[in-house]
Amino acid sequence: MGRMARSCTQSLLKLVNSVIGLVGMGMILYSLWMIRVWYRQINGDWPGASDSPLPWFIYTFLGLGIFVCLITCSGHIAAETANGHCLSCYTVFIFLLIVLEAAITADIFLNRNWEEDFPEDPSGKFDEFKNFVRTNFEMCKWIGLSVVAAQALSVFLAIVLRALGPDTGSYYDSDDDSAPARLPLLRNQAQHAAYTPDPNLSRKNDSWAVRIHDKVNK
Repeated sequence: MGRMARSCTQSLLKLVNSVIGLVGMGMILYSLWMIRVWYRQINGDWPGASDSPLPWFIYTFLGLGIFVCLITCSGHIAAETANGHCLSCYTVFIFLLIVLEAAITADIFLNRNWEEDFPEDPSGKFDEFKNFVRTNFEMCKWIGLSVVAAQALSVFLAIVLRALGPDTGSYYDSDDDSAPARLPLLRNQAQHAAYTPDPNLSRKNDSWAVRIHDKVNK
């Protein structure tokens, strides 16, 4: 029963973790698209300025996407091994990500001048992203709630899996599998023991032979 519960928890954690990984991959792909558009715009409008650094928004978006993908990889490893240390690290990383998202959301909804907290973006992609969120607020809201729910569920499943502990049944199976390899040695010992000559029997045979020899000489 415990092994079945552990297996189900591992599968659910991998599934929820995959959803978070898809979000990270989407952020990376969007960042690469913004980088491509940025360098095309630089080469078209300002020739010779191709060495200009990337805007902060593209760097931040790309860094968050890579960070989310790394968390996803660590979550898959932790779910597969059910190691307590890996699960604890995964839980801490997800919790920090949730805290960061909550802080940004609180700043946006509670601070009217929240746009002043961010530096100016020369690429204009930050403004495009804001306009897209405002025009598709309902869809973005449900996507954000789904991502946060997946993160919270992954934390809960990681805690449950850590409480269940690693699967030790494989060690017993390995012991059972290695037992037949030692059986032939036991059988050989038993066969050797069965064919060991009895010293008392050899003494009886010698005394019987001595008696017959004495009778023949008489």
